[in-house]
Amino acid sequence: MSFRVCASCGRNLPRSSYTANQYSLGNGESRCTSCVHGHYADIPSAEQFDSGRYNDSGTATFTQHALDNPFSQGAFRWVAKGDYTSGSRIGQACVAKWFKSGAVFEEDYFTLDIKAVNKALEIVNQFNELNIVNKHVKINVPAVWTFRRGGSRAGQRVLCEPFIQNYQKFNSNTGWTDESIAWGKVMQALSHFSYHVSGGYFVLCDLQGGVYSHEVVLSDPVILSRNREYGVTDLGPAGISSFFSQHSCNNYCRSNWTKPTNPVRTFNPVAGTTMMRHTVPTRESRPTRTYYP
Repeated sequence: MSFRVCASCGRNLPRSSYTANQYSLGNGESRCTSCVHGHYADIPSAEQFDSGRYNDSGTATFTQHALDNPFSQGAFRWVAKGDYTSGSRIGQACVAKWFKSGAVFEEDYFTLDIKAVNKALEIVNQFNELNIVNKHVKINVPAVWTFRRGGSRAGQRVLCEPFIQNYQKFNSNTGWTDESIAWGKVMQALSHFSYHVSGGYFVLCDLQGGVYSHEVVLSDPVILSRNREYGVTDLGPAGISSFFSQHSCNNYCRSNWTKPTNPVRTFNPVAGTTMMRHTVPTRESRPTRTYYP
């Protein structure tokens, strides 16, 4: 993670705390978003909370039945459940995600998925420090592993991460949200905060996962960016505008958080993950209910 000292407040902050224009000014000149907009209280300190939920293991096992009968699948990907066999998570459940034969997004998928998770970790770390709710938000951090056995899948690369119980979806990358529950509202606030803290450059969304006694764990986050640098689920500036066309601030949002002026709905707000094809191979779909415009 790249850090820089703000020229105004003197805090050593991550790159996501600066707009692209301010960061381009260089060391000694860049001013963080909070100083530019006068929102000092809404940008946390540089001391980060660890929002990652890691494998903490080197091996896992999957039965042949689980591999032959994945519990979730999308247009390009299967998801199977197994168990860790080493490390501090030994005996706990995990999931492996891998591609169906012929999936065109496979090579770039591993890079872009980890890239999106890393950006999500930066944003969630900062959100947690605001103490808006009494539980921390965490992100499952996948590792790229390889099947050593598994018949025809031997040698195939997969993403492995801890299993999430009581899995549910809170919002999508087109602005759909389930605000019938409190956590749906919290996740909308997190998405809004991500836009604010990045100076309007990113939106963290497509938030889904499980609620535990002391934390909420998310998986497969989507980053919408102004440069469409996060693959086919990154709907770019149009996606950011469309997302906010559906957003109404709730009691977890803060009134001085910035948001787009006159957002326009470009994409239908659907619960599934919307993908927009690109001129180069990019990230593949979510496990279920994926939509192509």
